[in-house]
Amino acid sequence: MPYYFPFGQALHPLVQQDTSPKKVFVLGVYASAVHAKWIKDGKIFCQALAVASEPKIFWDGDVAEAKHIIDSIAIPKELGHLEPASRQFNGPSAKVLDENILAPLGFTREDAWLCDLLPETRLNESQVKALREKYEPHMQEYGLNPVTIPKRPSTFCDEARSEEITDELMRSEADLLVLLGDIPIAQYLKRVAAVPYSTLGEYVDKYGYGNPTETVIREKTIRVLPLAHPRQIGALGAHSERWFQAHKAWENRA
Repeated sequence: MPYYFPFGQALHPLVQQDTSPKKVFVLGVYASAVHAKWIKDGKIFCQALAVASEPKIFWDGDVAEAKHIIDSIAIPKELGHLEPASRQFNGPSAKVLDENILAPLGFTREDAWLCDLLPETRLNESQVKALREKYEPHMQEYGLNPVTIPKRPSTFCDEARSEEITDELMRSEADLLVLLGDIPIAQYLKRVAAVPYSTLGEYVDKYGYGNPTETVIREKTIRVLPLAHPRQIGALGAHSERWFQAHKAWENRA
C-alpha cells in the first residue's frame, strides 16, 4: 500500500541512480522530503510542510527543482498556495555531505554511492505537529487526503534491509564505507561485521575522530570511517557541540 503526503503526492524510495563503480559508500539514516511554505490569506500559514519525496537521494534543495515539484501539487484555491520553503528545510544535509565530508576526503559526488538505512522519509515530531494543527482541520471540509506516512521509527534497519545494503555496498565496489552518526553503526555495521563499538563515541575513544579502520563485510576487507551525522557537522538546528568541533578539527587536518 502506498503512503501519501498532504495534498496527495505518493511517497517513493530514494536510491542511488548512478550505479557505476564508486570510491566511497556513504550510509545515512533515512530520506528527507521536499518542504513547501504554505501561504494562506496572504500570510505564511506554515513555514515548512513535507509535501513530496525528494527527486534524488541527498538532494541539494535546488530551488527551481523544488518549485517545479511544488507547482505540480494542486490544493483548493480557498486554502491558498504552496511555494518552496527556505533553504534551511530543503537539502541542507547535501551541502554538508559535499563540502564537509566528501571534499575533505578528496571526493566529489560522482565518486560516491549514497544509501540510507531507510530509503523513504518519515514524519518527525515537528511535521506531525504541523499536520495536526494546520492540515487536519481542513481535511473534511475540503476533501483532503489523509496523510499516511508513518512517524519516525526507532529502528530503521532490520536483518533483511542489512542484506540489501550489503548487496549495494558490494555492487558499488567502494573500499571505503562512511557511516553518518550512531544509528548506521548500531543498526547496520554491528549486524554485518565483528566490530568492538556500537556508537560513534565508542569508536572515537578507541581510534580517534576521522581515523578509518578496517573490517570484513561479506569476506571483503573494507575501510570504515564513522563520522558525525550531517546535522551535527553543519550545526543544523539542535546539535552536539562536541561533534561539531571534532569534525571541524578533522577537516582542518584532512
